[in-house]
Amino acid sequence: MNGLKIVVLAKQVPDTRNVGPDAMKADGTVNRSVLPAIFNPEDLNALEQALRLKEMYPGTTVTVLTMGPGRAAEIIREGLYRGADDGVLLTDRAFAGSDTLATSYALALAVRKLAPDLVIGGRQAIDGDTAQVGPQVAEKLGWPQVTYAEEMHFEKEKLIIRRRLERGVETVSSPLPLVVTVNGTAPACRYRHARLVMRYKYARTDTELQTESSDYIAGSRPSVKITEWGIDAIGADPEQLGLSGSPTKVKEIDNVILQAKEARHLTASDKDIESLVKELLESHTIG
Repeated sequence: MNGLKIVVLAKQVPDTRNVGPDAMKADGTVNRSVLPAIFNPEDLNALEQALRLKEMYPGTTVTVLTMGPGRAAEIIREGLYRGADDGVLLTDRAFAGSDTLATSYALALAVRKLAPDLVIGGRQAIDGDTAQVGPQVAEKLGWPQVTYAEEMHFEKEKLIIRRRLERGVETVSSPLPLVVTVNGTAPACRYRHARLVMRYKYARTDTELQTESSDYIAGSRPSVKITEWGIDAIGADPEQLGLSGSPTKVKEIDNVILQAKEARHLTASDKDIESLVKELLESHTIG
């Protein structure tokens, strides 16, 4: 197998372990400015699969593709620290509020422009848990797709993929081009490499460079550039992006806070067990 061109779909997501009452805006979209941002966990599993293929097949390149606000460039740097070759940030005000349909539309256009052999992404993002973006990108590209992947390698020009399903494991094969989504049960992503951190810690988008330096001149810094594309760069229709291109609307958000209540200690005696079952039946917790 000759060198591959792989695109990894990654997303910067709010840390759902720190969700408060101001986590949602009035229009039903996530108020990302008040939540800590992290690299979506299953996208890290996907990145690890891409990096393993890069090690197996010399000449392979890995590009991290993400869509989001300017600060999402941070996860591209995280990808570079772990072994990715470059990254592309899709950022434009027109993308704001996109649901899975609008997001997959923009990502599919960017993938077409990058023209990879293989697209790998996480099964789902922790801020939505829909598992729709990867399959929708495949449909818009007209490419075959394989989901729930845990491991992959090539045999006779076909990608062999082990899938983790609810009741077992399945192995399938597919020719390229292909879209694959990876489970959280796949191997965890490797840690940052110190040399790569030193090499890419100043990697910036043009917007970041302009913000950080008042006397910014394009190309004047020796740091690595992160490619930044807006809707014009990918030839997107604004009507299919953002809120206007998103048929999914959030009607209402309820914050549920679980609090510990009084505890009961039971013995293994028949009397205690019978008492507990009777109480649960009377409260309609069971039965």
